Amino acid sequence: MSDLKQVPSQEVEQAARAALTSRGVLIEDIAQIVYDMQHPYNEKLTIDECVLSVDRVLEKREIQHAILVGIELDKLAEEKKLSEPLQSIIETDEGLFGVDETLALGATFSYGSIALTTYGYLDKNKVGIINKLDTKRGNQVHTFLDDIVGSIAATASSRLAHRLRDAQDEVPREEAERRDEEDRLG
Repeated sequence: MSDLKQVPSQEVEQAARAALTSRGVLIEDIAQIVYDMQHPYNEKLTIDECVLSVDRVLEKREIQHAILVGIELDKLAEEKKLSEPLQSIIETDEGLFGVDETLALGATFSYGSIALTTYGYLDKNKVGIINKLDTKRGNQVHTFLDDIVGSIAATASSRLAHRLRDAQDEVPREEAERRDEEDRLG
């Protein structure tokens, strides 16, 4: 038997949220992207609903893991602690390097095709804070972080789209909440 212990879920979530904040990404920044993506389809949407959706998405383990792995790789590249040629590839965010997108896409799969297509749009158009992260400044490396933020925004957008459809279909509140819980834990 191994002496390694399992890390409690709350600790992982707190670490992922702290990692985002330490890199200058606020939940409100991501929520603004969500609002911009979903408001055309739901004129009653509020920024508070978008913040809540981002919060719910950040409760998902796959998202937390992507945040922690991606930010750690970005930080290691900033500190020049990766082996070549990986160091140069990540440090320069080489165009043909797709592992950053692959990591981000993996986190969106459980939220369906809306999340995937929204992620593609955000990756191509660099909306909101994604653009700021994608623009290299000094020694900062955000090769993974810009894509992860896009993934979070895409999944939070998809979550809202599905909840809007549940409301339109008059799905009972308990059933809609059960589905949401399954999406976050599944």
